[in-house]
Amino acid sequence: MTTQTTFYLSQILGRKFFSTDGHIRGKVRDILVDLAALDPSPGKPVRPKVIAIKVNVGIHDRVFDFSSLELFQERNYSRILGTEIEEISTAYLTNVIWLKENILHRQVVDINGKKLEKVEDVRLVYIPSGTYAIAVDVGWSGWLRKHGLLAFTERLVGWLGIHFPMQQILWDDIESVDPVTSKLMLTKSTSKLSNLHPSDLADIIEDLDKTTRTYVFASLDEEHAADVLEEMEPDAQIQIIESLSLEKAADLLEKMDADEAADILDELEDHKAELLLKEMGKESSAEVRELLEYDDNEVGSIMNTEVYCLSSGLSAGEAISLIRKGQPEAVHINTVFVIDDDETFISAIPLADLVLANPSKTLAEIMEKQPVTVLDTDKIDTLAEIVSKYNLLSVPVINAQNQLEGMVLVEDIVKDLLSHRKTR
Repeated sequence: MTTQTTFYLSQILGRKFFSTDGHIRGKVRDILVDLAALDPSPGKPVRPKVIAIKVNVGIHDRVFDFSSLELFQERNYSRILGTEIEEISTAYLTNVIWLKENILHRQVVDINGKKLEKVEDVRLVYIPSGTYAIAVDVGWSGWLRKHGLLAFTERLVGWLGIHFPMQQILWDDIESVDPVTSKLMLTKSTSKLSNLHPSDLADIIEDLDKTTRTYVFASLDEEHAADVLEEMEPDAQIQIIESLSLEKAADLLEKMDADEAADILDELEDHKAELLLKEMGKESSAEVRELLEYDDNEVGSIMNTEVYCLSSGLSAGEAISLIRKGQPEAVHINTVFVIDDDETFISAIPLADLVLANPSKTLAEIMEKQPVTVLDTDKIDTLAEIVSKYNLLSVPVINAQNQLEGMVLVEDIVKDLLSHRKTR
C-alpha cells in the first residue's frame, strides 16, 4: 500500500466489502465523515475524517468502524478489507454526515463561477493517519467516473488532442448551509454571497428549491436583499415575498425603487397587496399606489420616480457640490432634471455634460433647449424608438400639466422587452 492513495466515493459505492479471508461481507452503501474535529484555525486545511462505513449485509445495513479497515487501490476502483471488523452505532454521534446521502448530488454555490453546481463525486485521500474527504467534483469528470465512462472519455479526448478539465472544489471552501437537510452547500460562507453582484446572486437563488431559496435569501441584509429581489424573475419574487412576514416584506419593498415594488405588488392578489401597502411607510406607499394606477401598457407603469431635480439658476459647480452632498444612488443621477418652483419640467442634463461643463456656467446655459419627453400615459411601445433615435440613457416622463413625474431608464425598457410585454 502506498503512503498516500487518492480515490473517489464513486469507486467505493456498490463495491464488495471483504473480510481478510476473502469472504464477501456485503456491499458498500455509504461513508460517514466526522466534522466535529475540524481545525477552524486560519490556514489550516479542512479535512473531514472518515470514521465509519455503511455496508449492506443481506437485507440489513450495518455500520462498521473505519479505523479497523484497509483500503487497496485497484485500477479504476478501490477495495476495502476488514481486518478486525467492529460494528458501531451512529445514534450517539453528532456533527457527522454521510457522503452519499448528504453530499452527493447536492447543489453547491461556486462563488468564483457565480452559479450553482451539482456535486457528482467526492474525492478522498488515504494516508497513514487516516482517510479524509478533501474535495467535491462538480464537473463532467465526476459524472463520467460514476458511470464508468471516464477512462474511455479521457482516451478519446486525448486522441483528439483536447484537454479534459477537472472541476473540483476543495473541502476547505465548502460549508453546509442547512446541516439538517444539506440541501445546499456554499463555497466559503453565506457572508461571501454579499460579494456577488445582485444579478448573479438572483440567478443562483432562482435555481434553488423553494425551501433553500427562502433560507439563503433570509441570510442577506435588507439592502442587499432588496437589490437581489429586484433582479429576480416575477415568480421567484412572489414566492420570496409570500414566504416573509408582512412586516419584513413591507420593509423590503420600501427599500426598493417604487416602480420595482409596484411591479411585484401588481402580481400579488389584491388583498395581499393592500395589506403590504398599508404596512409600508406612508410616503413609499403613496408613490407605489400612484404607479399602480397606470395600465400595464402605459409609460407610467415602468417609470422610476426617484429623480434628481435642480433649479436652472444654479451653476454647474454648485450643482455638482449638491449632488456630492446628497449622495444619491448612481442610477438616479445619470440624468439631472431642471424644474421650476412649481415642479414644471424645463429640461434635462446628462451627468457627463454637467461634469464636463465650465463650473461657472448655469444649468440654464448647459441644458437641452428642446428636450425629448414622453407623457406618463403614452404607450410603452413608443420608448424603444425614442431612446434609439436620440441616443438617450433615460427619458423624462411628464404629465398633462408638464410636471415631471419620473424617468424611464434604458434598462427599464430592456427589462420590459425581456418580460414579453408588447414593446416593439
